[in-house]
Amino acid sequence: MNAWVSQHLAALDLAFRRLIASPLNTLLSLLVIGIALTLPAFGYVALDNLRDLGRNATGVQQISLFMNLEAGKKDVADIESRLRAASAGKWRFVPKEEALKRMQASEGMAEIVASLPRNPLPDAFIVEPANIEPEALEIMRKEIAGWPKVAHVQLDSAWVKRFDAFLRLGKLALWMLAGLFGAGLIAVTFNTIRLQVMAQSAEIEVARLVGATDGFIRRPFYYFGALQGALGGLLAAALVLAALRLLAAPIGELATLYGSVFALRQPGAGEVAVLAVLGAFLGWLGAQLSVSLSLRKFD
Repeated sequence: MNAWVSQHLAALDLAFRRLIASPLNTLLSLLVIGIALTLPAFGYVALDNLRDLGRNATGVQQISLFMNLEAGKKDVADIESRLRAASAGKWRFVPKEEALKRMQASEGMAEIVASLPRNPLPDAFIVEPANIEPEALEIMRKEIAGWPKVAHVQLDSAWVKRFDAFLRLGKLALWMLAGLFGAGLIAVTFNTIRLQVMAQSAEIEVARLVGATDGFIRRPFYYFGALQGALGGLLAAALVLAALRLLAAPIGELATLYGSVFALRQPGAGEVAVLAVLGAFLGWLGAQLSVSLSLRKFD
């Protein structure tokens, strides 16, 4: 076990020394890898922020429940019990008297309201569901519509469906972009490792002659590809964070102009770690392909 650990530590040390042996080439490779990972990573963060913006948009996640005109306090209490049992999320009761006062306060409506013989408005509930997926909203709307003393349930689901379709399209485009740039990252690592194998062909032949195994020869190249990919992933995370810092102030000012408060959500430590691991895996994969093909001439 100790020998196995020592071999891997030695391979890791050799890979690190190869990285710093040619700083310019390493820097250029890291920039290429970092940019390749930055675009899909920034797209992921942008879609995540758009999802949060959609959830915070006024009226997007509200279901309006209007009761019959003859409904009394007992019926209102029954609806509250049903909402609580259904785990509907947050809700607010709007009595018909409050609704009438709001209508009366509207411009040009005071005289019209005063001429009415009685209050024509019903009691209502404004529900903000916890689950705002379009399918879940539609299921809840149908369920509420079947409750007793409920005259009408209003859900503006068209906008929600369009926004959800836009997010799904964005996710598909993001996966395609990630696949393309992932292939580019593998190609960069493949070419870098191939050049290293060619430059060290004499050392590899000597190692083969003295009985070095394929695993011993390949291991430093694998670690080199993984290290290069992981560092590229960390560089990509730094670029995304820098871009979000630059965009935070203008987006905050734009949200203020629309009477809203919105702050960009930045990737956490877990997401940065995932990006580094993804870069390491793609770098390792490119190294494995390159070493497998490049070492054939030594067989």
